[in-house]
Amino acid sequence: MRAWCLAIALISSAVSAEQKPSFADYIESVKQQALEQGFERGFLDDAFADVEFYQRSVQADKNQPEFKLTLERYLKSRLPDWKVKKAIQLYEENKPLLEKVGEQYGVQPRFIVALWGNESNFGAIQGKFPVLSALATMAYEGRREPLFRKQLLAALTILKQGHIEKSQFVGSWACAMGQSQFMPTSFLTYAQDFDGDGKKDIWGNKADVFASIANYLKSEGWDHAGTWGRQVKLPAGFDETLSGLEKDKMLSLQQWQALGVKRYNGQDLPAADVRANLIMPDGKDGRIYLVYDNFHTLMHWNRSTYFGSAVGTLADRIQWGK
Repeated sequence: MRAWCLAIALISSAVSAEQKPSFADYIESVKQQALEQGFERGFLDDAFADVEFYQRSVQADKNQPEFKLTLERYLKSRLPDWKVKKAIQLYEENKPLLEKVGEQYGVQPRFIVALWGNESNFGAIQGKFPVLSALATMAYEGRREPLFRKQLLAALTILKQGHIEKSQFVGSWACAMGQSQFMPTSFLTYAQDFDGDGKKDIWGNKADVFASIANYLKSEGWDHAGTWGRQVKLPAGFDETLSGLEKDKMLSLQQWQALGVKRYNGQDLPAADVRANLIMPDGKDGRIYLVYDNFHTLMHWNRSTYFGSAVGTLADRIQWGK
């Protein structure tokens, strides 16, 4: 029976392999779809003239680290002292521009810098993969073909609109682009031309980078009057089922106080009229936070409590100046 099943599996695999088009044929099918959406043949031929299949992108996607990561280890790697110092320095150097952007979009500048630092090390790490080739590779590979095909068509729109030259149209192996590391569809939704030069340049124009980050946060519900959260301590025997990011688990600070939750230094929670979720990214023995609505907005950016905690922590350290 096992041999029969194996034979069927091998036959199915062979048929599947035969049915899959070549990479060149797949690109032609993308071109046909793009033509139907109004792109011109000459533009498409030029855009895909040197497109390549990058096996290393596929391998990088399949071979992502599987070791046990803790929040402490994550924060240590994400926020070494040199990076915090650089964040504070760049915040001060760009303060006039950051304040102008922050005022227009209703986002505190320290959070703009914190996202900038966490995403691309303040623009130093943007990736060197040609975007069209990286997207075409990931789409052709097939595991998430609809997602990456949609991103590929969005990338063509970005190129057609003239925001970036093809030779400079680069990103990470996973196709995140620029200093804000936007996917193409996020670019089309949130990217801004803050300096009015006709281009939304998230690769080399800090004004556009800052405004694009701020516009994302504003569009996703950022509250300029609030912050992200705070580290807290729990009493012995605390009911861990109360933790989680579900909206029905949001309680007022007074309610959390009544349950024995304290600031990390042991003092009472603020008397502010604020609702919060309690999260334990590594369980009761790790760091524990009360997080506010703005943390939920950060989770729209990246669905990782580790990432949100790193952004919030860096923003706090920028505010403290250390």
